[in-house]
Amino acid sequence: MLAAALTACTTTTTTVVEQPVAASSSSAPAVSTWPPAAASSSAASAASASGVPVGASTVYLTGAGSTFDAPFFDLAFPAWQQTNLYTGVSYAAVGSSGGISQFTAGDVNFGATDVPASSTDLAGARGGPTLQVPVDLGAVAIAYNVLTLSNTPLRLSGPILARIFLGQITKWDDPAIAALNPGADLPDAYINVVHRSDGSGTTYIFSNYLSDVSPAWAAKVGMGRSLNWPVGIGGDGNAGVAADIERISYSIGYVERSYTTGTDLGYAAIANRDGRYTTPTPAAIAADAAAKPRITDTDFSIVNEPGPAAYPICGYSWVLISAHQTSQPVGEALVSLLSWLTKAGQGYAATVGYVPLPSAIRQLAASTLASATGPSGHALTS
Repeated sequence: MLAAALTACTTTTTTVVEQPVAASSSSAPAVSTWPPAAASSSAASAASASGVPVGASTVYLTGAGSTFDAPFFDLAFPAWQQTNLYTGVSYAAVGSSGGISQFTAGDVNFGATDVPASSTDLAGARGGPTLQVPVDLGAVAIAYNVLTLSNTPLRLSGPILARIFLGQITKWDDPAIAALNPGADLPDAYINVVHRSDGSGTTYIFSNYLSDVSPAWAAKVGMGRSLNWPVGIGGDGNAGVAADIERISYSIGYVERSYTTGTDLGYAAIANRDGRYTTPTPAAIAADAAAKPRITDTDFSIVNEPGPAAYPICGYSWVLISAHQTSQPVGEALVSLLSWLTKAGQGYAATVGYVPLPSAIRQLAASTLASATGPSGHALTS
């Protein structure tokens, strides 16, 4: 299962001399890791063989946040390090709220979140003013574990989905579900709802969608990274939710699309704004985003956009960095990483089910990074 494969990746190390922030002490699994310890003799030999002079100064970048982003980062960060042998990257997938908190506390160089941080989130950030850079485009899948529905995707509308998560529809063979799925073998079984237990940008995207399509949901629950859930059990991170759905029969929950890869879980076809049922394919995600080609970190929602081919539960993820970097080597490495990630690195996003950033969003990322400055006040981009 892809979620289970998010284990540590390592690269060659040499002596670390630039490490302005401490790595998080969170017990959540690091996605891409690069040990900050001084190189042993064997590591030094490996570094020499890789073309890095033994004892050369290196930079160590630390990040934390979104589990939505973890499958992409798990591939992209080690690939970038292959051509940036003086730089290491460590990322801990602790959820969007955890990433924002660790970034604002100054515990990591960058945070990752599936919803831009608010001015309240960023007030008092130890690094000062913050830049928010869009880095990937993906979708939230509605995953379920019902063996009798393994042949064709379950069809759900937004209002029906909201009623399930409100606890108003409690059985799989409810007439409202049956009406959308004629001929489907819907079991006479209670629905087990699974949701996130941690502060999550994935939850924000999902609840943003439900608030858009269901006045009842908007009034009773609303949207946010953390919610007061009417029903269900909580899982930690996208991986935790996916594991719970896979473990619990007759369950349903929401996860970033790639966490269903390599599992037996089904994911639903959701009625879009035009009344068509779509699944979170790359083409359907791209169609949703294309309906709103311009976004900002204050006008970012792309849920339920119009278009017959659009999948309605999509969103961008963002990386937070300090606008003014106090270390020139760290600032240059950070901007270099994110510049690559939002350009050539998008090819790695496509391999795990995300959609490469549209041209206008890549331009937004580039212009945002261009405003980052180093200790001298000069731009860190060339």
